[in-house]
Amino acid sequence: MGTLLHQITVQELATDLDAGKSFTVVDTRPPESFDAWHIAGAVNVPYHPLDGLGGDWDWERISELAEEGPIVVICGKGLSSTSFGFELSSRGYDDVTVVKGGMQDWSKLYEVVELDTESDDLYLAQVQRRAKGCLGYVVGSKSAKEAVVVDATRQSHEFELVAADAGMTISGVFDTHVHADHVSGGRTLADRLGVPYYMGANATDRDVQYDFTPLDDGESVTVGDVELEARFAPGHTSDMTNYLVDGRYLLTGDTLFVESVGRTELQFGDDDAATGAELLYDTLHERILSLPAETRILPGHVSVAADGTYGVASPGELVSATLGELREELALLGLDEEAFVHRIADDTPEKPPNYERVIAINTGRESVTDEEEATELELGPNNCAA
Repeated sequence: MGTLLHQITVQELATDLDAGKSFTVVDTRPPESFDAWHIAGAVNVPYHPLDGLGGDWDWERISELAEEGPIVVICGKGLSSTSFGFELSSRGYDDVTVVKGGMQDWSKLYEVVELDTESDDLYLAQVQRRAKGCLGYVVGSKSAKEAVVVDATRQSHEFELVAADAGMTISGVFDTHVHADHVSGGRTLADRLGVPYYMGANATDRDVQYDFTPLDDGESVTVGDVELEARFAPGHTSDMTNYLVDGRYLLTGDTLFVESVGRTELQFGDDDAATGAELLYDTLHERILSLPAETRILPGHVSVAADGTYGVASPGELVSATLGELREELALLGLDEEAFVHRIADDTPEKPPNYERVIAINTGRESVTDEEEATELELGPNNCAA
C-alpha cells in the first residue's frame, strides 16, 4: 500500500488551494511550530515516526478526519508527513497525498505579477515570495532589453527567470536597505552577473562590509529610457532608500506598506524606537505624501498572518495602492506626530526570529554556513510592519 502514496510539489499544492479544491491539509509538525506559521485552513496533527501521534489525537479521530475527504499531509521537510502518509495508507486510506519538501519548500514558493504600466517601454513586475510576504521587483526597458532587480531574495534565480522571460538581461541590482527578516540575494546576484550593486549612500553607516555603489538622495540610474531615482527614506532603518520609477511608481521597501508602515526598533533598538519613528513620520509626510495622489506605491512586504493569509490581496494578486487611496484608508497616515510616534514606538509587535543574525549576514559581518541554516533562519512570515 505504501508504494501507492501520492506526492505533490508545493507549487501544485498552491495551485489546488487557489483553485478552491476540496481537501484537508494536515500539518504534522509540533504545535509550537504550527502555531507560529502554517498554511491557511490546515489542521495540526502532531506526529513523530517513532513516537507516533501527539497531543490528544488518536487513530479513531484520524479516521473520522480521513472519512471527510482527501488528505494532504505536510511537515517541516517532508519526513514525518511521509511516515504519517504511509501509516494512513496501511490503515486503508488511499486518498492521501504528501507534500514534497514540506514547509521548507513552501517558504521558497514565488508568484509573479506583471503591472500594466500603459507604457510601450516600461516593464515592471512584482515578485512575491508567497509564504514570507517578501516583495521584490524587476524593472526594465523593453526597447533596451535590459532590466534591474530591486530587493532580490536569496532565491535570486526567480528574478533572473522573470527578466529572461521578458527578453531582458539584468544590468544592475538594488537593495532598499539592510533587511532584517530574510537573507538578501542582491549582492550575490550582482556578483554572479558582474553588474553594479546599488544601495543608498547612508548604508555606509550600517557597517556594511562588502562593496556597493552608493546612491545619493535624488541620484538616478537609467535603464534605457526608464529612470530610477533614489529617495532617502529613513525611519524603518537609517539607510532606507525608496526608488521612484519614471516618476510614477514608488518602490517603498519597508517604509510604507499597503496596510501599515515599517517598524523602527529593529535597527534603532527598543530604547531609541521613538527616534526612528520621528524619522519615519518626517519621511512619510515630507517626502512621500507630498507626491502626486496617482503615484503607485509598491511596497517591499505584505503582512502574512500565522495562518498564511495576506493582510491585503491574495498570492498572485498585485499588492499595491495609489498614494491617494492610502491617504484616505490608512489611519496611521492621519495621526499627528506625537500620536504616530507613540503608536510606532510603544506598541511593537513580536520581533522577527533570528533578525540580529540576519542583519549581520546582510551587512557582510557574518556569513551563512549552508543552505539548511539559511532556510532555518528564514522560516516563517516576515514581521517588518508596525
